[in-house]
Amino acid sequence: MTKDVITLSASMPEPLGVLASLFAGGPDRFLGTAGEDAVVQLCDERGRPLVSVEAPFLVQVPGEAERLLGAEAPPLPYWWTEARATTGVEEAERIAGGFAARLASLSAGTTWPPEAARSLAVVESEGVQVAPPPAAAQPAVDVLTEKAAVIIQDRPVIAMTAWLSDALRATALAGLALQIVTPASARLSLAVRTVLGGWPNRWVVQDEESGYYDGLSGSVLSWQDGMFAPVPEAGGPGGDAEPAVAPAFGRVTDTGERQLAVSFRTVHPADDRLVLGGALEALWRELTGAPPAGWSTAEPVSLPWSPRQLTDVAHDRSPEPTWAVAVGGTGRPGLATLQISRTTAGVEEDVTLAFGYGPGEEPPLDALRRAAGTLATRHRLQSMLVQLRKARRDLLVPPCFEGPGVPLAFVLGAEEVRGVPGDRARRTPLPEPPFPLGPRTRPALYYPLPGDPSDLSGWQEYERLVRHLKGA
Repeated sequence: MTKDVITLSASMPEPLGVLASLFAGGPDRFLGTAGEDAVVQLCDERGRPLVSVEAPFLVQVPGEAERLLGAEAPPLPYWWTEARATTGVEEAERIAGGFAARLASLSAGTTWPPEAARSLAVVESEGVQVAPPPAAAQPAVDVLTEKAAVIIQDRPVIAMTAWLSDALRATALAGLALQIVTPASARLSLAVRTVLGGWPNRWVVQDEESGYYDGLSGSVLSWQDGMFAPVPEAGGPGGDAEPAVAPAFGRVTDTGERQLAVSFRTVHPADDRLVLGGALEALWRELTGAPPAGWSTAEPVSLPWSPRQLTDVAHDRSPEPTWAVAVGGTGRPGLATLQISRTTAGVEEDVTLAFGYGPGEEPPLDALRRAAGTLATRHRLQSMLVQLRKARRDLLVPPCFEGPGVPLAFVLGAEEVRGVPGDRARRTPLPEPPFPLGPRTRPALYYPLPGDPSDLSGWQEYERLVRHLKGA
């Protein structure tokens, strides 16, 4: 059984129902709390958690259960209650299944995985031992060493859940690597991909043929000195050892699917009238004809799209930064991550957005310049990069090679154009001149780039442009 068990229910789980479902696992259990009382834990007699349950939350955005679990959900809105069992303790996994089954029966719901609905027996606990602190201090962390926090996940999609977000924040503060171990059948959400893309964090895939390998780089891994690290392979250039690459990582089939990726930054003066998220909504409307469907500070995305609510959350958390994720409706796969920060320049929004397209679908490339003009004239755009890449339409990240995107266009905001000395911003080494966006006296500039997904030479042109703008 998976170590994560989820109940999807039409009615809100009553607090007494949650407690009764926990204690139904057996009488010799003790309750504790964590995460400022947002997490209830069922513990053994020594106070070590067997099962941790997060407070139920209301999902008001369509498609999230299908996207992250591959499961049908009750009609919107519905309640999502997540429980996590202590890894390696069979009794804890059975208790979690029993908790979910009982909670589903009390609140007119269903369970994921479906077999958890049959876990209704009282679980014996004699002789059971669980992980000692500090590994049990973070509900999501299964193994904790001086170098790394290891999380074992057996879910179809590894999403940026509240559990994972808390673990990421804690490991970053402690200076530790975050390493997520999954079966080869798992996929990453794009939101998780952005935080696992650099050392020392890793996606560790368990493969029958190669053992363990990095799902993003393909390097064969082994447990070394308290963390997963690459296994060197002799015979590299100059005789140096290089990381071995797992054969499974290279088994790729071109399906004709593509993703249009846009990353941009806006900078706003700090003002009480400021409303955030407007640039993201404008870009989303230009490229799909509709706004985002929902947003949240974790996955699953639970709240209907609301720039005002997003602004209120960011304001309450300031001066600390706010991370958020937005998704589209069920018609066009779309996902964006936002990082909102207060800086000396004002309030900055760093946004990464992707849309997925199937073999017979064409990305709206003709709308890119119009979308860039909207951001440049109405939303204080600082810079924007547009890419096209061969990747899955559903925006999930598989544990195999995905080629890099190729740049389609780069945009420099009006203030940044004014900051480039002389006429350098308008006279570039690129084959095509830039297109002005906005007022003639203070335009932003749109630089078209060759964007053939089978040709990476566009990156050379992009690098030439950046060096030219910097005066290098």
